[in-house]
Amino acid sequence: MSLNSKTSTTAKPTPNRRSKVLPDLNRKDLGDLIPKRGGKLAPTIGRLLMKSAGWKTVGTIPNISQAVVLAVPHTSNIDGLYALPCLFALDLKISIMGKHTLFKIPVLAQLIRWLGIIPINREVKGSVLQASIDKFKNNKTLFLGLAPEGTRKYTEKWKTGFYYLAVGANVPILPVALDYHAKEVRFLEPVYPTGNIEEDLPKIYVQYGGVMPYHPERLSQPLQDVNQDFKS
Repeated sequence: MSLNSKTSTTAKPTPNRRSKVLPDLNRKDLGDLIPKRGGKLAPTIGRLLMKSAGWKTVGTIPNISQAVVLAVPHTSNIDGLYALPCLFALDLKISIMGKHTLFKIPVLAQLIRWLGIIPINREVKGSVLQASIDKFKNNKTLFLGLAPEGTRKYTEKWKTGFYYLAVGANVPILPVALDYHAKEVRFLEPVYPTGNIEEDLPKIYVQYGGVMPYHPERLSQPLQDVNQDFKS
């Protein structure tokens, strides 16, 4: 499916007030501490793809070197077709975890490292959470991307590993939204976890008010609740 594909036919877009107040975000707006790819060709290609698709990137990114980045809502594999050009255009490097076995092939290893995939061995004794915390300890600059919904289908609640990762690594949580109604990749306000998850999660949820995913019927329950409050 091309980048110009329309939103799922099940979508019922509603006006999004948030898109009117967030500034456009460009490569020049990124501070010197933020992880970057350092390329020249990829940003140009990314900008051309986003322009052709009619999408833009808005919001702000604080000048920090480490963060847990939330990719929400994630209801379709199509999401990556919009997210990746955005990251390329910004020259922003957001890493994700991948199976360590993928790195055994040298040529493939080079490619996936360039894409921002970092290895994790789930077979080694010890929790994946601790291994993820160690990634922050061993990398001075790291934006680690996670999808807390844990599935592209409807779910009643988010997985909370991202929160305890941020607490354990002592890094902020940076929410990012993909809005198919406004055609925006939206960088929202960072949340600095206090250790009280019951108080901190609503600070994240509320920022997604009015966001329209590719498959609205798959929107996770916390965001459905937020959207009801947003509309009222």
